[in-house]
Amino acid sequence: MSASAVHSLWTTAAEPISKIDPPKIEYGQLSPTLIVIGAAIVGVLIEAFVPRKSRYYTQVFVSVVALVASFAAVIGLAAGGYGTTKAGIAAMGAIAVDGPSLFLQGTILLAGLLGVFTFAERRLDPAAHGNRVDSFAAQAASVPGSDSEKAAVKAGFTTTEVFPLLLFAIGGMLIFPSANDLLTLFIALEVFSLPLYLLCAVARRKRLMSQEAAVKYFLLGAFASAFTLFGIALLYGYAGSVSYATIAQVVDGTVPQITPALADTMGNDALLLVGAAMVVMGLLFKVGAVPFHMWTPDVYQGAPTPVTGFMAAATKVAAFGALLRLLYVVLPGLRWDWRPVMWAVAIVTMLGGAIVAITQTDIKRLLAYSSIAHAGFILAGVIATSPDGVSSVLFYLGAYSFVTIGAFAVVTLVRDAGGEATHLSKWAGLGRRSPLVAAVFAVFLLAFAGIPLTSGFAGKFAVFKAAAEAGAGAIVVVGVISSAIAAFFYIRVIVLMFFSEPRPEGPTVAVPSLLTMTAIGVGVAVTLVLGVAPQYFLDLAGQAGVFVR
Repeated sequence: MSASAVHSLWTTAAEPISKIDPPKIEYGQLSPTLIVIGAAIVGVLIEAFVPRKSRYYTQVFVSVVALVASFAAVIGLAAGGYGTTKAGIAAMGAIAVDGPSLFLQGTILLAGLLGVFTFAERRLDPAAHGNRVDSFAAQAASVPGSDSEKAAVKAGFTTTEVFPLLLFAIGGMLIFPSANDLLTLFIALEVFSLPLYLLCAVARRKRLMSQEAAVKYFLLGAFASAFTLFGIALLYGYAGSVSYATIAQVVDGTVPQITPALADTMGNDALLLVGAAMVVMGLLFKVGAVPFHMWTPDVYQGAPTPVTGFMAAATKVAAFGALLRLLYVVLPGLRWDWRPVMWAVAIVTMLGGAIVAITQTDIKRLLAYSSIAHAGFILAGVIATSPDGVSSVLFYLGAYSFVTIGAFAVVTLVRDAGGEATHLSKWAGLGRRSPLVAAVFAVFLLAFAGIPLTSGFAGKFAVFKAAAEAGAGAIVVVGVISSAIAAFFYIRVIVLMFFSEPRPEGPTVAVPSLLTMTAIGVGVAVTLVLGVAPQYFLDLAGQAGVFVR
């Protein structure tokens, strides 16, 4: 490079820049996320400045207020027409504010609120050294079984950091389904994954198992994130942009001006196909679909049960929202390429989850495999690629998340000397000993099985109907068969609870405080209401089912 060329570079660089456009941020439309993230930061400050005695109450108060305010903001946006007529792109193209994103954000916030209630429960374990204890380790940093751990328990420490971590996770989940470019998608993925890795590791009982679960989740999650990021890089290489709209235009060939560089890469479908496959793979990992499901049972079993319930519900909602937006907004031009793959994944997921669940002896692992089977059922709605498909998936996610949180909240109640009694043999005769808890759990199991008059039936019916109308009849047949297989092991648990003799040394059912009772009660109420009168909510999901492009 000659001196004159370098000189000319200097002179062009030094010319005055006329003006830098300030970013245009629609704070009102982003308020649900901003409230939650702001409260999470406040929670971090509470950990630093509020005395240890009053941290728990302050954190619970801040978390509940933030989630309620954020939900109110979502309702306000929906009432203001941002889900339908005023739907648009906010934050300079980074976030889509439309029907699906508002519907899913509302669902995630309600799930998060019930999650806070189960996190805050302090009545289940007997008081240690005169201090009420919750499900989380006294001091997460101390080695399990060490003197420092004993000292922390004796001093009555509690890990109140779980509340800001939960809020950060919810904040990431709110952005995930509404992300409108691939980088926002990836950042949101990390923002909600990292707090979940930590939350999985802080169980009070069975700490080594909990830490093992967190390490597995972290390693596999990091792998999946890396695949996603690689896929994003390839898609950027293909389309020259990370924005959903631009990539969709390049895929369709409707891009306004084609530069020579873009013309080169547009011809190369390998970049597009491999990139899309990698991004979708990262999302299927989060959902727990079958080839990428290996983390689910271990993590669900090892994590503290309140975390498992929240994670099972909210992560699925966020990840399916992002998957829908990716397939329907970015890659509709690739439909003939991704539908057969999704067909295969859905079939393997439904059958795999249902068949392996039969062999499980631990209630949390059983629910983990059942959640894998449910991922398959929801994928049937994703495959439909119709407006009905979107609305049925939204409805199913809303119904499923309440059942899941309720079911795991019930699991926290059945305890013996070693903490939660999760082995199925210990649940024998539970219906004789505490009929109410067993009856509530039976309602949740019937909803999982998709028995009529529960939300599970309405959700499955909507998803299968959408799939059948879209010409995916084979999927519906497989779905009904795997529902029948799944019904077997749900009903087996019910039979075990009500028709077998209780053991004298069996577990007791702890009496929870109002917090867990609320979580379980809301779960039962939503399950029955969505089962008996689903029409209003199906219509709501139908109105919310249009993605802004």
